[in-house]
Amino acid sequence: MSLLFRRASLASLGLAFGLSAFSLSPLMAQETKPAQGDAAAPTAAPVDPNAVVATINGEKLTEADLALAEGELSQQFAQMPPEQRRAAALSAAIEIRVMAKKAVDSGLDKDPDFQRRMAFLQARALHGEVVEKEVVDKVTDAEVRARYDQEIANTPPVNEVHARHILVKTKEEAEAIIKQLDGGADFQKLANEHTNDPSGKTNGGDLGWFGPGQMVPEFDKAAFALDVGKYTKEPVQTQFGWHVIKLEDKRAKQPPAFDDVKDQAKQAVIRDKYFAMVKDLRAAAKVEIPDEKLKKDVDTLESGK
Repeated sequence: MSLLFRRASLASLGLAFGLSAFSLSPLMAQETKPAQGDAAAPTAAPVDPNAVVATINGEKLTEADLALAEGELSQQFAQMPPEQRRAAALSAAIEIRVMAKKAVDSGLDKDPDFQRRMAFLQARALHGEVVEKEVVDKVTDAEVRARYDQEIANTPPVNEVHARHILVKTKEEAEAIIKQLDGGADFQKLANEHTNDPSGKTNGGDLGWFGPGQMVPEFDKAAFALDVGKYTKEPVQTQFGWHVIKLEDKRAKQPPAFDDVKDQAKQAVIRDKYFAMVKDLRAAAKVEIPDEKLKKDVDTLESGK
């Protein structure tokens, strides 16, 4: 398994289709549509990539060269006003060209260390081109949808619960509240009067719907053990204090809609195709590592053990 394309679990890619990726915000930014009624942005005139932007020592620097510089140096220009970035990119490109000429004039391009670095950078760039052209660009909508359906089918059904709680500082306070509930007192009214949870003082301690693992373990275990309409007969201690919990309702958690997570599903397809390609290429390649310890370390690292 290649280390260049970062190894990632389904959860880290946002593809644990139960509680992790799909119940949280999508990891990949969604395209924002303009509000209705907004004036359409003017369409920029097409740019000729071969148009000459500058000439440095007789060498032409084109729009395509400038666009490449803007992309490669975008992080350096991130804090600049957008209208200044084009000029900054051109200035940087000119600076790079004149310094590169000085390096060649000085013979630095013949230095063995430089030659090795250039060979590595070229190989790395070609690696990126293969990933882009042979993997990313060839992923189909049907493959993405199939991956989504596969993940949904493989995800065990998960319940989520709707609960309320009353949080107090001591066990004795919690026991007194349970005694009042046993006597028929209204849970929501007691929550409004006694809870130390600021967000629950005006809504009867309502926590809304949540799934397994979203609350601290002690609270989570007690809430999911309750029957609908019941409350804890013993106070539940957590790092926040003592809780009395009531279960309002329980339901099966619905899987996320395809459109909400299709970007994550696509990333999973890309990842699998990439690793399959690497596996085939590595199997066909003759790789020799004379140092036995280093070979063992590489094998262990790549096997994930």
